[in-house]
Amino acid sequence: MNSNSTSSREYAGMITDNLTSLYRIPGSAYDDSVKRGLRNADGSGVVAGVSKIGSVLGYYIEDGQRVPHEGKLFYRGYDVEEIVAAHRREDTFGYEEVAYLLLCGALPTRAQEARFVEILSAAKTLPEGFFENELMKRPSRNIMNAISRAVLSMYAYDDNPDDTSVVNVLRQSIELIARMPTIVAQTYAMKRHYYDNASLYIHNPKTELTLAENFLRLARRDKSYTDKEAKLLDALMMLHAEHSGGNNSTFVCRAVTSTGADTYGAIAAAINSLKGPLHGGANEAVMHMVSDILEHVRDPKDDDEVGAYLDKLLDGEAGDRSGKLYGLGHAVYTVSDPRAVTIRELIGEMVGIKGYSDEFLIAERVERLGIPKLMARKGKSVPIPANVDLYSGIVYKMLGIPEDLYTPLFAVSRVSGWCAHRLEELITSGRIMRPAYRSAATRKTYVPIEER
Repeated sequence: MNSNSTSSREYAGMITDNLTSLYRIPGSAYDDSVKRGLRNADGSGVVAGVSKIGSVLGYYIEDGQRVPHEGKLFYRGYDVEEIVAAHRREDTFGYEEVAYLLLCGALPTRAQEARFVEILSAAKTLPEGFFENELMKRPSRNIMNAISRAVLSMYAYDDNPDDTSVVNVLRQSIELIARMPTIVAQTYAMKRHYYDNASLYIHNPKTELTLAENFLRLARRDKSYTDKEAKLLDALMMLHAEHSGGNNSTFVCRAVTSTGADTYGAIAAAINSLKGPLHGGANEAVMHMVSDILEHVRDPKDDDEVGAYLDKLLDGEAGDRSGKLYGLGHAVYTVSDPRAVTIRELIGEMVGIKGYSDEFLIAERVERLGIPKLMARKGKSVPIPANVDLYSGIVYKMLGIPEDLYTPLFAVSRVSGWCAHRLEELITSGRIMRPAYRSAATRKTYVPIEER
């Protein structure tokens, strides 16, 4: 630690108390016209745009009131549950089809999909020198930080990075979708080696494999995986690919795009948004909570024992003392989150085989017992659903994927949705996003330094 860093830390500690009171804005400064968090008084999001890419249905409005509804998620008008079910039924991979649907606006024909997959496959290889100069020489203990920086670095390896024409942005989007699994797997290898003192192993992608297959091959030391494992990961990737323009990371991508910024800056900004524990990082928090519950209850099948511990978590007397039950609640969904419903069904058949039945039992009880407890404490009559994060972490754990990669895998999946929204913003908006903030400062007269 150099002296400047130490000095900065000491200085920050000295003035923090004064700054905290200076920055704090009293609740009385807010009225109904101020949409904190870009939310309306009923918790719904402020409408900031119109999109044809994804739509989320969690309730409907009747006589000015929100009426709960089974959750639905649509990609270009298609129910994502139907898309996943079709590929499970036909025993095929589907993420590449979803990426095409999001980018190109329609389900591909067999010939169109084959051509798209061919183009994706050709784009999987990282630019010459990128691994050595950008990943190997600049490791990070946080994979989200590393992939954000890697995406920004792609700018330097692009001979036409600032061109925001549709054809150029589509080309960049395809390359980012194809390369993200490799970037994530290889930045994780660097983290393991430099920060965890583990052996270094690096694999290169195979063009004939799907993105899900390639990720498992790249991330595992022995490069082996089963077809069932790869298709389970593929299903999660389909479910995570898009979630309308209102989610935080997609909105950030569109906001940065509205300034005329390049593709790499916009996608890196979205990655940094997803890193937050209130957004993509929630799946890690769920698994920490599940592990903590298993550590403190004797029988995960005992509703009374599990329920009593959930009360301790809600009282802030256990776990991380946050008073939260992670994996419950959503800004839009009420009765159910379709992604959580689908994942719960997908993993039910595999948890016993993989040896994670206790984790699954706890997650189910968090949902069944925790929701009524949470609703009672919040005084809510509108249902609170389990969200996608309650079960996605269990799938990753079943697949032997370390927690460091849970949120990065979310980014691997969501990049296709981000790129589609970037294209839509470029083509349809033409106006920089510029929300307003009301000033709570009082007017003052400048005082020369000698008179202060």
